[in-house]
Amino acid sequence: MLKNRKIFINYLLILFSASLSSCKTSSILPNKIPLEKIENKVLLKKFNENKIKIKNFRSKVKVNYNDQKRKQQINIDLRIENNKYIWMSANMLVPIAKLLITSDTVSFYEKFQKNYINENFKSLNDFFGTNFKLLDLQNLLIGNPINDLKSDKFERIKNNKYYVLSPILKKNGFKSIYFFDPTNFLLKEQRLIVSGTNLTFNITYKKYQIIESEKYPKEISISVYDGKNYLQISLDFLKLNFPSKLMLPFKIPDGYKKINLK
Repeated sequence: MLKNRKIFINYLLILFSASLSSCKTSSILPNKIPLEKIENKVLLKKFNENKIKIKNFRSKVKVNYNDQKRKQQINIDLRIENNKYIWMSANMLVPIAKLLITSDTVSFYEKFQKNYINENFKSLNDFFGTNFKLLDLQNLLIGNPINDLKSDKFERIKNNKYYVLSPILKKNGFKSIYFFDPTNFLLKEQRLIVSGTNLTFNITYKKYQIIESEKYPKEISISVYDGKNYLQISLDFLKLNFPSKLMLPFKIPDGYKKINLK
């Protein structure tokens, strides 16, 4: 009996040791500095656990704009229906402009000059030299990488402060670089370089907030540089909530002049 019990205990110890050893290769704990010897798939799994999922998203956003020539502050009512619409209404005490982005079109009008844009997504991307899709813009605003962390393959870039990963294959004409905080595995920055150009987007997630036990960006800084001109936009998300239904009122007023992008 004693012999059998000893064999049984040894067997349990072997199983326990095996489970611990498997945990070491499939999990990672928060740390002040990034660990060097950790597999990319382990990192990606941890980062993907923090992926923000929404159905309907609504927030008041305080926006500061600076293009090195002028500074301006406006308030925006932002509404997002997952992978269907991004709607914005801008105001400076009174409503001044509205924007509606769908998977196919980008529509905008402003009340000062009474101008409007109503273009398909491809035409607008061609004009700006970008290749964004609706879901890309949504992910940028809510704090998700534009790449799929589950299916894309990544290479690790050595960094003393962050876990830095870059997809091996370019997505939609972008070279992407992602910076993750080793203490909480949240996305700190995504850097998008447009292939064949000097155009670079830096999106920095400076601060997060907890809403309904989930973490969402509180402050985002977006900088755009094309080799000559520099533009910076800061976003401060206020009164964030998730309504069951969203109203997305948008109608270009009669008499407005269409902006020609050509």
